[in-house]
Amino acid sequence: MRKKIQNVSLDALIPREAFEIQGEQSQNIGRNVHTISIRDLEQNSFFYPSLRKPDFQRETNEWDAEKICEFIESFLDGDLIPAVILWRSAGSDYFVIDGSHRLSSLIAWINDDYGDGKISKEFYDGDIVDEQKSAAQTVKKLIKERIGSYKFYQSLTQNRGEVDPKIIDRSRNLGALGIQLQWVEGDVRKAEDSFFKINQKAAPIGETEIRLLQARKTPNGVAARAIMRSGSGHKYWSDFPQEKQVNIEKLAQEIHQLIFEPKLKNPIKNLDVPIVGNLSSSEKLELILEFVNMVNSIEEDNQLGNDSTGDKTVKLLIKCKKVAQRINSKDPSSLGLHPIIYFYTSAGKPKIGSFYGIVTLVLDLEKTKSFSKFIQVRKDFEWVIWQDDMIPQIVSKSSAIKARGKVKDFYRQIIDKLSQEVDKKNVMKEIVAEKTFGSLKRKIKGNTSEAVSKDFSRETKSAAHIRDTLPGSPRCKICEGYLPIGFSSIDHKIRKADGGLGTLKNAQLTHPYCNTTFKN
Repeated sequence: MRKKIQNVSLDALIPREAFEIQGEQSQNIGRNVHTISIRDLEQNSFFYPSLRKPDFQRETNEWDAEKICEFIESFLDGDLIPAVILWRSAGSDYFVIDGSHRLSSLIAWINDDYGDGKISKEFYDGDIVDEQKSAAQTVKKLIKERIGSYKFYQSLTQNRGEVDPKIIDRSRNLGALGIQLQWVEGDVRKAEDSFFKINQKAAPIGETEIRLLQARKTPNGVAARAIMRSGSGHKYWSDFPQEKQVNIEKLAQEIHQLIFEPKLKNPIKNLDVPIVGNLSSSEKLELILEFVNMVNSIEEDNQLGNDSTGDKTVKLLIKCKKVAQRINSKDPSSLGLHPIIYFYTSAGKPKIGSFYGIVTLVLDLEKTKSFSKFIQVRKDFEWVIWQDDMIPQIVSKSSAIKARGKVKDFYRQIIDKLSQEVDKKNVMKEIVAEKTFGSLKRKIKGNTSEAVSKDFSRETKSAAHIRDTLPGSPRCKICEGYLPIGFSSIDHKIRKADGGLGTLKNAQLTHPYCNTTFKN
């Protein structure tokens, strides 16, 4: 199987700042500079500490190890490199309009920080995900093999010894090489317009990024950014009072943990999986923004206007946390929906359409006060959706987010039929025959295409593990639905109020909601 290419996160190496905070363009000081040297990118230089990215700049994580290594080689060999475009603010900071990856790659090389070094650790408050660490180690190994570290080149100024002549040439080049600069003339509006025009032409910004850039001051935009990085990274909420900042970071971290942890490992060897599995940065960002909007009934990204105090952002995050807790957590309100049953295929692939649909269903059950109705048929409901996975077909004719209403209606129809005592084996037959959701075709679970290799694929390994371990998973003693790992409740069979004791004989595992609400 072809190995997935890992992009390297260089996002911490150039700090972000808001154009608006810096105000208008300064006098024409410094903009007659046409090149910067490698030493200008060292931390103790006069230039690097003043280098900034616009706060709405997307993450600097589009290059993989090979591209970073090739760029540094090109620089060392004196190859032609496109000029970096800057704008100087009234605060005398140098904003990167175009060239963030180029500058960040050289800064990474100088500091031996490719997403897991000292600068990055401070930026992410020490919380660096495994993928980021792995990508950093990959590029470090490649740099060591093909180029050598920046410190190594510095050491050659004192002792060249028996060194490859090519390395000697490169070390000499470092003293004379420079990065070409171009300057944007004009005020803050001109700088922002230039940024969007240049970046859209060179490497188009994704639709979600555009939405977030345009809504970067809105509470949902800030909330989505906070959840994305689990409350760390660039603080888009830094203008809010300190108390609000702390609250936003805490809530964002809790929501991120509830949705994306524990980290999904492939092939699946443990049914303790997150609600949402591994996604690319752009997919994850889209899912979070849509989740924030859905939970808070936001139809347009700019619907709530800007948030100047942080109050709106905190309110949105509190609602998001409540819904995430409702889906799967230790909270008394938790339905404890087993992620494998509700959010994955039988081969262990995440289903985003199901995530949007379940969130919409949970909101609907809350609104209509129908949780008890769901709990009463939950065991058979889980059997139906696991045996006949129709969600991909329902979602296929539109986007996952647009299809969320149909997916919710599909789930509600299953609940209604089971409540009407339709046999679970006939529920899907009736729904398919009624064609309410178009022409659906039933598929036999586990019926996959024939293998072309003697080795088991990761998908097959995951499918085998799920097939053989899921039937033995514990079930709630009240509703008989599957219990997610780590999120069960210990219930008194005979209530304490009725004289029940805290003995093993009187203890049973249940979902938190079944224990605290449904039973009572």
